[in-house]
Amino acid sequence: MELVSWLLDLVVNLDEHLRALVQEYGLWAYAILFLIIFLETGVVITPFLPGDSLLFVAGTIAAIGELNVHLLSVLLIVAAIVGDSVNYAIGHYLGPKVLQYEDSRFFKRA
Repeated sequence: MELVSWLLDLVVNLDEHLRALVQEYGLWAYAILFLIIFLETGVVITPFLPGDSLLFVAGTIAAIGELNVHLLSVLLIVAAIVGDSVNYAIGHYLGPKVLQYEDSRFFKRA
């Protein structure tokens, strides 16, 4: 139950948590943001990550001068493109393997 309340607090107060992350980790904050955006778009099982709201909050923090907006833009665009490419490659590899069997409860050929 404590994990659920922590996750809810993280989502509701994302701006405060991201600002603290930037102040505490400095340049590593860019790598953490890159990783979150990459994982949300690139790994099939992590679409629950707060990617869209994270982009707005990161933009706001960059606007007040705590992050370099140009570096942030380039890194997050690259993270989204690379993540999308990885997700496509996973689907291209696993798709035919999943659909070669008869129709199942979750996957239909149609």
